[in-house]
Amino acid sequence: MKIDLHELTIRDVAENYIDNDEEGVVGYNGKLNIRPKYQREFVYDDKKRNAVIDTIRKNFPLNVMYWVISDDGTFEVLDGQQRTISFCQYIDGVFSIENRAFHNLTETEKNQILDYKLMIYFCEGNDKEKLDWFKIINIAGEKLSDQELRNAVYTGTWLTSAKSIFSKSNCPAYLLSKDYVSGSPIRQEILEIAIKWLSEDAIEDYMSKHQHDPNANELWTYYKNVIDWVTITFITYRKEMRGIDWGKLYNTHKRELLDTRQLDHEITQLMIDDDVTNLKGIYPYVLNRQEKHLNIRAFSNSQKRQAFERQKGICPICKLHFEIERMEADHITPWSEGGKTSTENCQMLCKDCNRRKSNI
Repeated sequence: MKIDLHELTIRDVAENYIDNDEEGVVGYNGKLNIRPKYQREFVYDDKKRNAVIDTIRKNFPLNVMYWVISDDGTFEVLDGQQRTISFCQYIDGVFSIENRAFHNLTETEKNQILDYKLMIYFCEGNDKEKLDWFKIINIAGEKLSDQELRNAVYTGTWLTSAKSIFSKSNCPAYLLSKDYVSGSPIRQEILEIAIKWLSEDAIEDYMSKHQHDPNANELWTYYKNVIDWVTITFITYRKEMRGIDWGKLYNTHKRELLDTRQLDHEITQLMIDDDVTNLKGIYPYVLNRQEKHLNIRAFSNSQKRQAFERQKGICPICKLHFEIERMEADHITPWSEGGKTSTENCQMLCKDCNRRKSNI
């Protein structure tokens, strides 16, 4: 990994600054992608933005910034994006401070800002080296998400295409799946979810393999298939469906012939079952029958005590006596067979018997 420290002035970085909503934000005479197109938008509030200008005007040091050297010799801001946009916008006349815009300053004041020296690391290396380094230095400013770090490493035609679909406010992926998928497109969360689903958690491997593909059509087609499968399989929409790991369920169950009406009836019954405490877990449960998804309501201490006293401390399986601390509550009739988490359906088993029963 090659990392070189450079000293550049704000005048250098702000040269030919262009802010285009669709094409991104560029500077350094066209050589620097400050905010590549379809990446997260400006997130500094007025107080933070003004603090950047105040720091510069007082000639106090800004935190060091990091630029990535791209394959074509241009640069992309890894850390320092919000600070860079702040001073570029001020010079560009986007905002004023204390009723003084940049063009209202004296020539001396303007030059003081333009000649302010920035300390910038230029980073160059293979994908793994860059990603490891970026994780280490990602400690200041508006902290980058894991996916934003990956985006800085795996730049190329595939990522440009993927961002246009997954990483813009009201982008196609967001509009398609906003009722089913949690996350912000401008923080790269929907893109991360899509790659995670398709790659089965091998996000970096997938991005490395497809970095120079001409487009992200494979990912977009897969993502649409997942959402289509969800809407067809679960015919009644409920708010609990938002944020479920749909890709994992799709990958496992997409080829199964499912009775959608029966699923809908069962989901309705589970939604009103007082023993089910994790309503989101109903959806994976009706597909794989793993009760852990439901977080079945546990017996209360009062119910445990009543069962213990009723049994006089005797485990009904091994017939030995135990103190209550050495026993565990168990459903007499299993929940899966209609048994409720009620006093009448509670029995206290010694820990060994309860665990042996659970393993049957």
